[in-house]
Formats: sequence, structure tokens, C-alpha cells
Amino acid sequence: MEKGRVHLIISGFVQGVFYRASTRNTAERLGLQGWVRNLPDGNVEVVFEGPIDKLQEGVEWCHEGPPGARVAGINEEWDNFSGEFKGFNIIYS
Repeated sequence: MEKGRVHLIISGFVQGVFYRASTRNTAERLGLQGWVRNLPDGNVEVVFEGPIDKLQEGVEWCHEGPPGARVAGINEEWDNFSGEFKGFNIIYS
């Protein structure tokens, strides 16, 4: 099973709508590792690592987000799996 990593910047109305908590729940359901955090500019940043097929499912979910979110766009950067994460965390800044 091929593994990878994807770094996302999600723009739109994505803060204050439980985007981070819902992303964590989705990552845990899919067996992905990494983190999610709000950015000062109103965007949300996500790093997922895991099997490529599950990463694609995670990215697909991010295009919709939780109820109440209005995703305007996603910048995706794919990379090699690093194995540096031991779970999925919300980063509070």
C-alpha cells in the first residue's frame, strides 16, 4: 500500500464552523495522521499522511467540510510520506 503526504490550505468561510474538529474526526475515521490549524488570514491549514487512497478521501472531504462551511478553494501540495506523526492533532495557536 503506497503512502504519501498532502499539505492543504483551505480558503473560504472555514473558521468558526467546527472545521478543525470535523477534520480531526475525518482523519481518525480514515486512519490518517497529521494536524490541522487555523491561520491568521482566515484560512485553515491541514497536513495529512497515510495511504494514498485515504489521503484522496480526506482531500475530497475537505472540499465540502462540515455543515456551515463554505469552501472557496484548496491549495494542494503532495509530497512523500515521512512517518513523523503518531496521530492527528488540532494545533491551537
